[in-house]
Amino acid sequence: MIAILALLLACQLAGEILARSLALPMPGPVVGLILLAIVLLAWVQRRPDLKGTLLDKVTTFLVGGLGLLFVPTGIGVVQQLGLLGDYGVGIVLTLIISAVLTMLATVGAFLAVKHWTGKRP
Repeated sequence: MIAILALLLACQLAGEILARSLALPMPGPVVGLILLAIVLLAWVQRRPDLKGTLLDKVTTFLVGGLGLLFVPTGIGVVQQLGLLGDYGVGIVLTLIISAVLTMLATVGAFLAVKHWTGKRP
């Protein structure tokens, strides 16, 4: 378990070093996630069946605790109920409109790629 967590931290550290030294226009953790994705893709190419491996156990453990990260956000929302009351309608409308636009953009991109490749779903 320590080896997998060390891999996560090493990728984040490498991403931070790359982002700062190359003055990249993206945060170091994002670069680290890209590096981690590359490492994991290479890992899966070598060993496609990850069920029951250490990586599977560690990721299951980390995803299990992911809900705890939403607690501070929920507390922050509860602390700002006055603002939510003032701007709630605008927030809900913005969420609905952005969700619909995202879905339309996704469908448009899918149809464009389908048309360009000439393949049927």
